[in-house]
Amino acid sequence: MFVLRMIARFLSFLTVFAVPALADEMPDCINPQSQMEMTYCASVDYEDADNDLNALWPSIVAAAKANDEYVAEQVEGTDVPTTLEALRTAQRAWIKFRDAQCEYEAYEVFGGTAQPMVGSLCLARLTRERIEVLSQGLHSR
Repeated sequence: MFVLRMIARFLSFLTVFAVPALADEMPDCINPQSQMEMTYCASVDYEDADNDLNALWPSIVAAAKANDEYVAEQVEGTDVPTTLEALRTAQRAWIKFRDAQCEYEAYEVFGGTAQPMVGSLCLARLTRERIEVLSQGLHSR
């Protein structure tokens, strides 16, 4: 996954600095025309999704802490992890899953110019799915 991210960032760098210099503007992510533009736009899409997840995270943590206060007496003296500990464990596992899954999906086009784009599209999709799951948990508490 590290290699996939490095390729995506390199292509994003090229797009940011090379394409605008040639076209004198940023790529049109509504209707990208070249593979470089599509890769750049997929990377931007993932960054947006990741920013949305990071913006939601403090609310998720606050809800976990509130739940810990609610169940504190019930779990006192047990080996049951706190809600916050369980959340962090789940999030770490989800990140590993997301990265591995997207690396796997990008192998569909291994070695091709679309590989970083496919990886970024996967990262964005799974991140949005995670936002939905965490948001549902937030609203059910």
